[in-house]
Formats: sequence, structure tokens, C-alpha cells
Amino acid sequence: MPPLRRTGADREAEEPEYAGEYRLQACLGAGGMGVVHLATSASGLRLAVKVVHGQYAEDPEFRARFRQEVAAARRVSGAFTAPVVDADPDAVRPWMATLYVPGPTLADQVKRNGPLSPAELRRLTAGLAEALRDIHRAGVVHRDLKPSNVLLTDTGPKVIDFGISRPVDSDLHTETGKLIGSPPFMAPEQFQRPREVGPAADVFALGSVLVHAATGHGPFDSDSPYIVAYQVVHDEPDLTGVPDALAPLVARCLAKEPADRPTPAEIMAALQPPSYEAAAFIPAQRRPPTLPDPLPGTPAGAAGAYASAASWDADTPVRASVPRARRRLLRPSVVAAAALAVLAAGGAFLALRPADGETTAPRAQPAAEAGPFEGWETALGKGGGSAAPSCVASADALYCSARGVALARLDPATGRVLWSRPGAPGGHISAPVPLGGPVGTVADGGALRAFSAERGAPVWDTGDAARQEGVNPAGSTLLHPTSTSAVRAVDGATGKQRWRHALDGFTAPLFGPYDAASGLVPVFETTGDGTRTTLGALRPETGEVVRRKRLAGDLVPVSTGRGGVVILRSSTLDSLTDALVRYDPADGSVRRIALPYPQDDAKIVVAGDIAYLLDLAGSVTAVDTVAGRVLWELETASGNVSAPVLGPGGRLYFSVADGRLLAVDTGRGALLGQTGPRLRDGRLGYAATVPSPVVGSTVFGTAPDGSVFAVDGRDPAGW
Repeated sequence: MPPLRRTGADREAEEPEYAGEYRLQACLGAGGMGVVHLATSASGLRLAVKVVHGQYAEDPEFRARFRQEVAAARRVSGAFTAPVVDADPDAVRPWMATLYVPGPTLADQVKRNGPLSPAELRRLTAGLAEALRDIHRAGVVHRDLKPSNVLLTDTGPKVIDFGISRPVDSDLHTETGKLIGSPPFMAPEQFQRPREVGPAADVFALGSVLVHAATGHGPFDSDSPYIVAYQVVHDEPDLTGVPDALAPLVARCLAKEPADRPTPAEIMAALQPPSYEAAAFIPAQRRPPTLPDPLPGTPAGAAGAYASAASWDADTPVRASVPRARRRLLRPSVVAAAALAVLAAGGAFLALRPADGETTAPRAQPAAEAGPFEGWETALGKGGGSAAPSCVASADALYCSARGVALARLDPATGRVLWSRPGAPGGHISAPVPLGGPVGTVADGGALRAFSAERGAPVWDTGDAARQEGVNPAGSTLLHPTSTSAVRAVDGATGKQRWRHALDGFTAPLFGPYDAASGLVPVFETTGDGTRTTLGALRPETGEVVRRKRLAGDLVPVSTGRGGVVILRSSTLDSLTDALVRYDPADGSVRRIALPYPQDDAKIVVAGDIAYLLDLAGSVTAVDTVAGRVLWELETASGNVSAPVLGPGGRLYFSVADGRLLAVDTGRGALLGQTGPRLRDGRLGYAATVPSPVVGSTVFGTAPDGSVFAVDGRDPAGW
């Protein structure tokens, strides 16, 4: 059907008449990314329908972000949000329909009528805390809570806009990832450590929203986003005008350290007993606008009300696309003196990532004992933040590192700690490294240390700094880049250096997963502009590069299979995975398999010719790399997940940031089962970095409360 035509030169001079089966009846508002329409379902439900501008509909990366917003909005319940009724991210003009919720945004309410009364503010606090509790339970972090994303209704506040961003360049940059949010309502960690942003960032935003609701301005105010960023990181918030009864609670929400902020449940408890002074907020216009016949030229905002989907407001969230954070120690890069001050004075986050953080091969696991299975759970280290322990298995033992524990050996049958070696209480968690006898770990100072498997006695120590992300086991050899362009190879059993030199054809090499069948390890290096990748194969015992080929694109090897065939993932400039590449060194053939949509932070594991991709939103995609087609897709309603691991019986396992462990049937693309979240002192924990489970007939998982646990891998439905 041809689009309805409007007069004027605006970007919506041509609008669709339908979104799917829904006829668009009136325009509720327009913004930088699209238009929100009022519509009615076949049963008479009033809907708010977002329709994306045509110019952004042609951008595959934007479609991926829109798809993520739809997935996130669907995961949360409709009690505190606008429930998603229908959506089609793959339409010519992507759209999403939610229930129409009459009522103004908090931003407009304050702008028109001034700050809320103390009673109204108390009710708003309780309502938003309850909403965040519901959102976080679903495994979602909003990351852009602000007054324009809060609708005031007669049933309490509703939170809208889950993760979509405008494709507009920002002046704030960081090499560790992307800044996402609106500066006046962003938490310090969103400026300093964007990859570690968790639920506590939403609590900080809640504090800023409450100050705005109480005073008409935020706790950090400036016309410059750089000055706001500096204030958020370094200055104390301005709480002048916040009622005395709420000021201490708001101040706790605005604590600089995420661990010092209350959880939504604690905020709700602090407001007990409930106040009955605050009557329900009654919007001035409680019914949708009178619906005229759908004629061209309906003016934006003619309804005079605010729809649940109308979240494309003027205060644009910052989403800064940046150069890829390659897997090495990074130094902060900024484009303005003020931004430099934020990062330098605030302690810039140095990204430490594994040499192939997107790839996890199946981990070896001890043989299971016969007889009935008895699960167990063991507290190891201190929970909090990104404190989920990391484990590997070898022979008949389970080795784990945790916050405050450099390395420990656990009995896989009972979970009993057989020995433990202390680590720095606030230090990083380095995944244990099997060394063909001893077990290694990277200390806080960067030195690589090895301990005996039986008693945990020190065996050897490199004594100097090793780049943590570059420690790569390859059979009996341990490879890691040095501070120069050279690579050092260490004998895993003795710690003695086997060789040290630059690799032919490489200046800053990185390594893929070791292929035991061929005895080779992929080595690769991508040009600074991400247009070409040099791929080679290294003999770890000698340091000889046996073959080398230059391929187009920003590629990372994720698997080496039969005949030396290498599967690589291809990334866009925005670090989204848009394709898989199959390279056969025997005949030099290169085949590119495009994905249905670009995936954010895709983690990949390969079994034979089938690749399984797990993206940031918890979507699993199975791809046949020979036939070049997608076999199935599965939405698991998860967020911030580990790399997937393949196990017996054609099952795929992965962990979630809240401590859940999920199992998927790779044959049918069906969810088989999942454990519950693991709580920390009665509170929902959330790990910024999620280690993979250890998989076999018994599956060992870890959680942000510092626990290691075992479940029966043969019966995921019984978890």
C-alpha cells in the first residue's frame, strides 16, 4: 500500500498507513528516530506504535539495536512498564506496538507544574524502586532512566524506552566500549567503566531523577556534557530542595561506588511504613484523544497526551561509537581536556580481556561418579560487583579463582575446598590455566604463577608482568605477548622459557583457540582501520608461523576444525558481529555467511560445521557454515551472558550475570532448563564479567554471590 503523504519537508513527509495489521490513526509525537502513532487492535485495545524513520530502517546496526529494545521490553512484566503487544523489527519500517498509557512524562509534568510535593515524591520513589526491582529481576539493566522515560499514570509510574539509541555521534569517547545514556542521569561507572555497568547504575539514575522531580533540576547541572561528566565522577551532588525525609536515601542512591548504593528492594524497605498522604497521580487527560479518520497531515502531538512508546524525546541519550577495544591493555583516549580530566582524575578503566574473549571451547571435566546425583553449593571468596568465580576442570579436580582467592581446588563430587591460596581482596579474578600438571593463574601484579595440583604448593613464577589477556594455553606450551612486539613461550610444567621472538609477519599478534588435532594455534592481527586481517597458524613448540593469509575485514578466529578449516567472526566498525567467515587453507577458499542481523557482543562456540552464537540480549543462533544458512534462533530472556559451552547430548550451556545457568537443546533450538538466580545476602547480585560454566555429565556454575555450584547435566529440566 502506498504511504500516506504529508505536506512539508520534514523527514516524515511520507508515512505508512499501517504497521503490520494495525492502522495508524493519530500521531502522538515524533522524534529523532521515528514517529509514535495511536492505533487500535482488532479487539479494541488502544496501542502506541513506534515506527522507525526510513533512513534508519536501512541501517542494519540500528535494526539490531531496535531488536534488542524489543527483546528487553518483552522480558519485563507490564506492571511497571508498557507491555509489548506486537513488533516486527524486520519490517521495511521496523515497528513496535505497546499498550497505550495515558499520562505525561515526569519531565513534562515538572516543566509545566513545577516540582512534586513531598508526598508525591515519596510515592514516585516507591513506584520507581518497585519498577527497577522488576526490571532487574528480568535480567535487564535500563541504562537510560531519566524524567522523559518515566510516565505518570493513575496506577503509578511506568518506565519506558529499553535501550534504543539515536544514531548520532557524541563528543564523549572511550576505548573500552560505548557510553550509553544521558549525561545528567548517568552513573560514574558509565563514564569510567562502561563495560561494568550493572543494576546499580539504574539506582544512581533513580537518585538523579528524584532530585529533578523534587527541585526541577538535576544534582549535577551544566550546559556542557563534559562538565556534567566531571561533576558526576568527582563532585558531591547538590540536594538543595530535596525533602529532609528523603535526602539521606537519595544521597545513598548517588554514591560514587556501585556497591555503596541501595538495591531497589532496600529503597522500598526504607520507605516503610507506606505513606497514605500521596494520592494516586491523576493525569489531566485520562482518555486517549478523540480519533479522527486517519487523514494525511495529522500534526505531531495533536493528541495532547503522552504515549508509552513516545520515548524519542529531545534529550538524546549519548551512544558514542568508538574504535574496537582490542584484547590488550588500553590507555584512555579522549577528545577534550574536560573528558581527559574525567578519565585521568577518576581512574580510567583499563580493559583486560582474554585473547579470544568471544570464544570458549568445551572445557574438560572430571568423570562423574556413578549413582544418584547430589548437587552442592560452596561459598568461595567474596561476592559483589564482578565477583563471579572462574573455574576449570582437570582430571578429577575442579580449580577456581574468586575475589580474594588466587586459586583453590575443589572436590567435584562434594564441593569441599581441598586447598586454597589467598589473593588480593579487591583484585581481579584470573581464570585458572591448566598447564599439563600444575595449574596457573595471573596475579594482580601480572606475574604468571603455577601451583601443584595436589597440594597447591608454588611450583614456578615468571616474576615479571605478563599481559593477563595474552595468556594462551596451547598444549603443553603457554603463549603470551610481551610488552614489545615479541611473543614468549613458556613450558607449562616447568615455567622455563622455550622461545621468545617476534612472529614473522606480525607486529602485535593475538591468538585464537588451540587446535589439538593439528597442534597449531591461530594467530591474527587486524589493521587499525579494521579493513584487513592477517591470519596465520603457529607451531607453539617452536614459534614457527607455518602459513599466513591476508583476509578482508575485521576478523577473529573462533574455531579450527576438520582439515584445518578456520571459522572467523566478522565485525562492523561498531563491534557488532555481522557475519561468519569460513576459510579453508587447503584451497585458499573464503566464504562469508551473513547473519540475519548484526549481533552485539556475540560469543561463539563451534561444533563441526555448526556455529552457535550467543548475543548480549541472550539470543542464540545456530548457523550451518557449510550450507551458509541459519538453522534456528532462540530467545532465552537473558542479559549479559557468558560464552557458551557445548556439552554431552548436544546441549549448549551458558551462565547469566544474575547467577542463573541455562541449558539449550542444539538439535531443536529449545530451552531445556535453568537454575534460579543466586542471591548475595538476600539481594540480587549481578556480575559484570560472566565466566563460562564447566560442562560434562555434571555442570559446574558460578554466581556473583561468590558461590560455585554443581547441577546434574543430564536433567536440566529438574534444575
